[in-house]
Amino acid sequence: MNLKEGIDISIPYRTSEQATSAWYVDPIKIEPVNGDGFVGSVRQGGSVNFNDITLNPHGNGTHTECVGHIAPECFSVNQHMNQWFFEALLITIEPEKMEEDWVITADQIQKAVGNERPEALVLRTLPNEENKLQRNYSNSNPAYLEAKACEWMANNGIDHLLLDLPSVDREVDGGALAAHRAFWNYPENPRMKATITELIYVPSKVQDGQYFLNLQVAPIENDASPSRPVLYRKD
Repeated sequence: MNLKEGIDISIPYRTSEQATSAWYVDPIKIEPVNGDGFVGSVRQGGSVNFNDITLNPHGNGTHTECVGHIAPECFSVNQHMNQWFFEALLITIEPEKMEEDWVITADQIQKAVGNERPEALVLRTLPNEENKLQRNYSNSNPAYLEAKACEWMANNGIDHLLLDLPSVDREVDGGALAAHRAFWNYPENPRMKATITELIYVPSKVQDGQYFLNLQVAPIENDASPSRPVLYRKD
């Protein structure tokens, strides 16, 4: 493994209206602190750049979430992730048409994974267009996972799921969140160390197969946090 040749599969958080977004959130805001005779902008005459940043991790870019996303308790992904390096498998799947939806099924996942049982599964969907780097998913009913697919992952030792969609669940599902619940086995026996990373982008030139994954999250005490997953080819 060459640590100098990592493949960054995160989508940056941008202030632009053309930035990737979901769930009707506004672009992030980066604004200099201004008050009491101080301005946090060198361009505006300040001595340093000193910005406030306003963002929503679930809707503004690549993020990693824990079971706290669907639990009434305040579980923090920063507290429940105590490992950041995993054996990973990258697979590519074209969702199936089911009535008005595009769905990734348990059968598709099982066939793509085969006999592998990786700690982390990286899911790239087709078509893999570069506009995923600036797509607004709000009110578009994007593809999602069948709950049985997430149940199968939970039962087969896949603790970390990464995908290039805004959610494992349907955009509007009446609050069921069936795939989230199945993956985290919530509320029966919650998988506290398991994580879901959404809104990644894996370039088409990256081949399916086995990788090492470095998954780092910003140390924010919240159910979800901005993250940077990086893949390394196995030698």
